[in-house]
Amino acid sequence: EALPGGACDGYKYSIGYVMRGGREMDNHFEVMWDTFRDVPSIETPGVSVLDEYYWLNKHDPNYSLCRATVDRGQDAHTDGKFTLTDKAAEEIARLFLTSEEELNDKRISDVFSEEFFQSNFWLYWQTMFAFQRWSSALEMKRYLCRYVHHIDGLPDFSALRFTKYNQYESMILPLVKYLESHGVQVEYGMDVKNVIIETVGNKKVAKQIVYVKDGQEQTIDLIEDDLVFITNGCCTDTSCYGDQTHAPDLSKVKNGAGESWDMWKAIAAQAKHGEFGNPDNFCSDVDATNWMSATVTTLDERIVPYIQNICKRDPFSGGVVTGGIVTVRDSNWLLSWTFNRQPQFRNQPKGQLVGWLYGLFSDTPGNYVKKPMRDCTGKEICMEWLYHLGVPEPEIEDLAEHSANTVPVMMPYITAFFMPRAAGDRPAVVPEGAVNFAFLGQFAETPRDTIFTTEYSMRTGMEAVYTLLDIDRGVPEVWGSTYDVRDLLNAAVQLRDGRPLSDLKMRWIERFALGKVIDRVQETDLGRLLQEYKII
Repeated sequence: EALPGGACDGYKYSIGYVMRGGREMDNHFEVMWDTFRDVPSIETPGVSVLDEYYWLNKHDPNYSLCRATVDRGQDAHTDGKFTLTDKAAEEIARLFLTSEEELNDKRISDVFSEEFFQSNFWLYWQTMFAFQRWSSALEMKRYLCRYVHHIDGLPDFSALRFTKYNQYESMILPLVKYLESHGVQVEYGMDVKNVIIETVGNKKVAKQIVYVKDGQEQTIDLIEDDLVFITNGCCTDTSCYGDQTHAPDLSKVKNGAGESWDMWKAIAAQAKHGEFGNPDNFCSDVDATNWMSATVTTLDERIVPYIQNICKRDPFSGGVVTGGIVTVRDSNWLLSWTFNRQPQFRNQPKGQLVGWLYGLFSDTPGNYVKKPMRDCTGKEICMEWLYHLGVPEPEIEDLAEHSANTVPVMMPYITAFFMPRAAGDRPAVVPEGAVNFAFLGQFAETPRDTIFTTEYSMRTGMEAVYTLLDIDRGVPEVWGSTYDVRDLLNAAVQLRDGRPLSDLKMRWIERFALGKVIDRVQETDLGRLLQEYKII
C-alpha cells in the first residue's frame, strides 16, 4: 500500500503492526520544530504538533531504568558509567578535534583502539545510533560535536524526546493533512527513473523527469521556473518483509540494486565533475549496511510481566515504558528492544502492547534460535527475544506462537549513509550553478548536522527551498553546543565518569606545572568555572 513518509512509517497491514524503526529526537532539532510549530495537531484542536510534543515530554520526561541486560533478563548494571580508560577518553577528544578533511574515507576502527570498543560508551553509542566499527569516523565526529551537550544523558536516554504515537501517526499524518489543506497534490506509485539535467557553462537546469507509473514509462517536461527536489538514495530501499510464519525473502537483494539508487546513479552519470555525488560509495556492500528489525505485538498478558520486570514500569500506564532501547549485551545478534508510550497506534486494541526490536548482526546464529536473524520467521525472532527476557525455556515457543505476533523486516541499506565517505561523495543540497533543482535527505551534504535524523532531512529541505526561492529568512543554525565551553567542560568530566581531569595520570613535572596553574586561577572566574564543572 502506497503511503507517504518514507522511513517514518507505522501502519497496520494484514500481517500485523509494522514499524521499521523509530525516531530518537532531542530538544534542539531546530529546523524540525520550527516547521512543526505551524502544523496543526490532528488530535487536539487549536494547538500545533510542536505544542503536543513539548507538553508531552515536559510532563512525562524520558529516561531509562535499565539500559542493558545480561544472563537472560538480568540488569547488566551499566549504572550510568562510560567505563572509558584514560587512553580511550583521549581518543574521543582527539577525534572531536580532528578536522573533517583528515577523516575522509576513514573508519571508526582507524581512530580507536580495542580499549575503546570494550567500554560501556561504545555499547551505548553502537546500539543507540547503529554505528559499526567499519562506519565513518567523519560521521562519528559530527555526532560527537552535534550532541556534546547530551553526553551525560547518553547512558540513561534522558537526552531523548519521543512522540506520543508512532512516527507516522504523530508526525507524517498531520504534515500530509496540512499540505493537502493547502492544495498540495501527492502522487503515489511513481517510480522516478531519472531527472535529465542540462549543463551549459556553469548553469545547470533540470529539463525532464522520467518515471514509470502503472507499468508505463512517462515524462514531465520542465522549464526553469519549475522546481525539482530530489531525494537521492534511501535507507529503506528494497526493504524485505516477513511475517509471523515466514522469514523475509532476500532473493532479490544484491549490491547496488534499488529504485532510489538506480535513479541517483542515472543522475550522477550526467555530472561533468562528480558534482551530483557518488552513490556507489554507499550502496555497494549490503553486508556492511544492513540490519534487521521486527515489530512485536503482545496479544495477551502473558509476556507483559517479563517486560515490566526489566523496564520497572507499568507498560499500560500511558507514560514512558522502557525509556529507549534495552540492549541485550550478551546477544549474538546484539539485540536491542523498546516499548514506547502505549498505545503506539490510535487503533491499537486495549490490552495489547506494540514494541520494536532490532539486531545489528543479522548474519550470526542466535543464542537460543540457532539461525541467523535474517533467516528467521517472526515467531523465531520473538522466541530469541523471549529467551533474553528470561522466559522459562519450556514456555518460549508457546508464548511466541500464541501470545505475540511478530513482523520482521530486513533493510539492506539501513546504514548506507554511515559508510566511510569523502568530500564530494554526497552532492551539495543545491549544486553550484543549479537553477531549478536541489537534493534532499540523508545523502545530500550540509555542514555540521548529523544523518539518520529527521532533523537532517528537514534541514536539507529548508535549505533547498530557501536557496532556490531566495527566501529572506535564515535557516535555523545547528545547535552550537560544540562552541560552548560549559558543555565541553562538562563532557570532559562526564566521559571520565565524574573524575576531574586533574586526576589524569601524568609525570611529576606535569602535575607540578598543573598545580601552579590551578593556584594562579583558583580565585578567578576561570577557576570558579573549572571548579563548577569539576575539572579541578
